Amino acid sequence: MQHSTPKTLPMWQVLICGAVIVSVAMGIRHGFGLWLQPMTQEMGWGREDFATAIGVQNICWGIFGIFSGMLADRFGAFRVMVVSGLLYALGLWGMAHAVSPAWLTLTAGVMVGAAQAGTTFAIVFGVIGRNIPAEKRSWAMGVVSSAGSFGQFLLVPSSTYLIQHLGWHQALVVLAAGMLVVLPLTLGLREPSFAAGHQPARQQSILQALREAFGYRSFQLLMAGYFVCGFQVVFIGVHMPSYLKDQGLEPQVAGTALALIGLFNILGTYAAGTLGQYWPKNLILSGIYTVRGLFITAFVLLPVTPTTVYLFAAAMGLLWLSTVPVTNAVIAQIFGVSHLSMLSGFVFMSHQFGSYLGVWMGGWVYDRTGSYDQVWYLCIGLSVFAALINLPVKEAPITRAMAAA
Repeated sequence: MQHSTPKTLPMWQVLICGAVIVSVAMGIRHGFGLWLQPMTQEMGWGREDFATAIGVQNICWGIFGIFSGMLADRFGAFRVMVVSGLLYALGLWGMAHAVSPAWLTLTAGVMVGAAQAGTTFAIVFGVIGRNIPAEKRSWAMGVVSSAGSFGQFLLVPSSTYLIQHLGWHQALVVLAAGMLVVLPLTLGLREPSFAAGHQPARQQSILQALREAFGYRSFQLLMAGYFVCGFQVVFIGVHMPSYLKDQGLEPQVAGTALALIGLFNILGTYAAGTLGQYWPKNLILSGIYTVRGLFITAFVLLPVTPTTVYLFAAAMGLLWLSTVPVTNAVIAQIFGVSHLSMLSGFVFMSHQFGSYLGVWMGGWVYDRTGSYDQVWYLCIGLSVFAALINLPVKEAPITRAMAAA
């Protein structure tokens, strides 16, 4: 049965509600590295135990992201985000009471990872794709991505403060309560067509959309590049606090560095999303990975001091999540928005497999060599790889016998 064109949400409402939810969800996520040393030292675990739990978190985020995307495309983002927000809070509470590495993996890994899949980029980007015109889509995705960075800037130092003054257990309980506080904002993402029981018309089934995407070379290349992004940012985000402490720096240096990454990424992601409206997106992505490799090389070669750490954090911050709006805008431009959350979920799954490998390898290499050097060098090599494979990506709409919505 055909329905008239559904009413869309106001752009300001989508951006504000989506941005705040992503800001809190991503801000909490970016601070998990701050718990590595206090948890492992008090509980007598190895760094690999903690790294494995966070690695599982990233894998679950990627895998559940596919199904969260399918459900959001089918039934709307509102229901998915409510359930995921509640699960996020429960997972943080459970992490605060972890008594074994297995319990940590279940709560911080499986539960939080599944919850992140329904409270972050792919789900909100689906709402943006359905409610914001194509000529403003890349920019809008940049705005929401910037919010994730603002959450990092705000919540990482806040988490540091909470750990120092309340202890790591209570700090996690406070963050769980914070997740519950923002849940009512999901009402602002309740799309009228889904609320009325209607669904957007589609000319492709899920299987048809998947066959088309996975058979398309540019989609494959985007997945490979996103794998590298995940490896780099999660390795740095989780292991840099411990790396800096190993170098003799005070804990607040790491907290400040992570906050600087978040601060400068507000500018970086917004700029990337805006440039994506005017410049070829494949060149933007290739440039991001190239410059990342240069900054990591300089950081490895220079002496580790508070000054070099802050400069590195600011530089990396400009590039931290800048791949997110550009990559998702390419997907929307190639395939349309009917299955955007699902396809974004599949690409993000590749990102999360990279995240798992980055965080796990950091812990595994350190526990066996007492150094992170080998992983830093691998990050440099992966930058070169990602820069090269993004060059052939084509962002023109795919040609179909009948255009999908």
